[in-house]
Amino acid sequence: MVLTFAATVEVSPLQRRRGLLLILALGVAICLWQLGASGLVDETPPLFAAAGRAMSSTGDWLTPRVNGLPRYDKPPLVYWLMGLVYALPAQQVWDPLGTWAARLPSALASLLMMLALGETVMWGPQKGDAYPRRTGVAVALAFALSPLVMLWSRVAVSDALFCSTLGVSLLLQWRRFASPSTQPWWIAWIVLGLAVLTKGPAAVVLTGMVLVLFALLQWNLAILWRRLRPLPGLLLTALISLPWYLAELLVEGQPYWDSFFGYHNLQRFTSVVNSHLQPWWFFGPVLVVASLPFTPLLFLGLLQAFVPVSRGGALCKSEPEESLQSFAGCWLLAVLLLFTCAATKLPSYWLPATPAAALLIGLAASASPQQRPGLAWAWGGSVVLAGLLAAGLWASPLWVEWINDPEMPTLATDLLASELVLRAAVFFSVLVLLGVWLAWRPRPGRLLALQGPLVVFQLFAFLPMWALGDKVRQLPVRRAAELLLASQKPLEPLVMVGAMKPSLHFYTDQVVVYEGRSEGALVNLADRLQEEERQGWSGRPIEGPTGSPTALVVIDQGTTQRRHWQGLKPELLGEFGIYKVWRLDRLNLEMRANQLKAKDFQTDWRQPRPERY
Repeated sequence: MVLTFAATVEVSPLQRRRGLLLILALGVAICLWQLGASGLVDETPPLFAAAGRAMSSTGDWLTPRVNGLPRYDKPPLVYWLMGLVYALPAQQVWDPLGTWAARLPSALASLLMMLALGETVMWGPQKGDAYPRRTGVAVALAFALSPLVMLWSRVAVSDALFCSTLGVSLLLQWRRFASPSTQPWWIAWIVLGLAVLTKGPAAVVLTGMVLVLFALLQWNLAILWRRLRPLPGLLLTALISLPWYLAELLVEGQPYWDSFFGYHNLQRFTSVVNSHLQPWWFFGPVLVVASLPFTPLLFLGLLQAFVPVSRGGALCKSEPEESLQSFAGCWLLAVLLLFTCAATKLPSYWLPATPAAALLIGLAASASPQQRPGLAWAWGGSVVLAGLLAAGLWASPLWVEWINDPEMPTLATDLLASELVLRAAVFFSVLVLLGVWLAWRPRPGRLLALQGPLVVFQLFAFLPMWALGDKVRQLPVRRAAELLLASQKPLEPLVMVGAMKPSLHFYTDQVVVYEGRSEGALVNLADRLQEEERQGWSGRPIEGPTGSPTALVVIDQGTTQRRHWQGLKPELLGEFGIYKVWRLDRLNLEMRANQLKAKDFQTDWRQPRPERY
């Protein structure tokens, strides 16, 4: 396959500004609309949010802490950003659920990534693209409308921020390579330092893999080395990121080293943690799902990225300013290779590849007439996929009832009653009709037209579904937290048994003692209430001026049916969804724990647990 190029249309500064304003408006609607209208989603986001809030309230901006314990799993940048928002005046008034502050770094990171993608395409349009401004907007939307990005832009974790900092750094690296006279070399390495402060050394590894693959593809390692200046660049990255790591290691010592570098980096890569065992081909389906319904265009873009170009009848490498598609292909391939080799695999690991996938989709859709045969097949495949999604949504009355989540027992009924799935089916059906019409009557920027119904879907179907899920799954936890605070006596400890939801700690803003369902968990709980020490909390005796004869317990319905949790004679204070709120006499708890100890159930809570909170 030989590709030829047509003339390029340059974007004027005024047109570029207008294109960026459109991306900004769309990004605000997609990423920020109703951002704080729902609560935090258990289990991981409340840990991030609690750590960020703790920084602002305690003034300790060095070590993230949750529920009285240090949280070593991620570097501090996302916690710093959350903490800064939590520190704003009257934050609890304008953000009563605390989710604006927790989610804002993720939302703004995705918005920044949209702007960076669009501006890069408009700054350096590919040959043969007669409408680079439309392509820039379409690329930005291809990123924002990825199912993965739609989810993680509204989740209070570090993945969206890592995707953005790494992505912006890589785009700046390419721009420096493409136009060294106009792009300074050092900015990309500073942003890479922020990526290292977001998720650790994976940022440097991924950057190195992308640049090595790109150098091999372009066959110009010397030019790349000279223009990007990796040695002083890495030194600059280290100057930005290493001071916190060294300070944290100096203060926290071996526990930090073992947890962050040993468990959360090396062990996650070399062995399976938290039962996240997946087959080697796991990211193949993730790649497909993350770009729906435009996955065929992604495959076409990948093919174009690795095909040599023709000049004067001879095959040769592309010129630097024409190499964005090839760079995006190397970018996606680097993420695929690195995380396929990792023993622990999660869908969120694919997020750093979504900007590259958006570039490949948008640039493939803007192909020149010489590339129309492949484009026609990719366009048709995208329309067919959208049709299958629409058909599945129209058939929702047949399959929604199969949803059976013990934590959301009424979700299926509520979804059917809301008719939100059928509303989504309408939006996808409009997309299919537009796709068929544009297949027969191609128009410039037709990918942008096809993305319109997806924007409407996100605002008027996806977000209401999110709110419905919050009402069914998270509202009971918030109500239980309110009852705990209203009922709590002085020095009375808070406990959650069975389904361990960190959001209970977040909403009570107190140390909560978490334990599981087993016999050993009951023995642990009785012992911990008297013996455990955490920052801001210490074990309390049953009697005396510093003790409490009772404990407030949130326990799920399934756990209450376990024999060893029955017969404790609790006082029932309230019921919310699957949760019951008890006031439990600790003498009864101690008697039951002693009975279990006699059966050889012993405490093990003092043993190190990497994921404790």
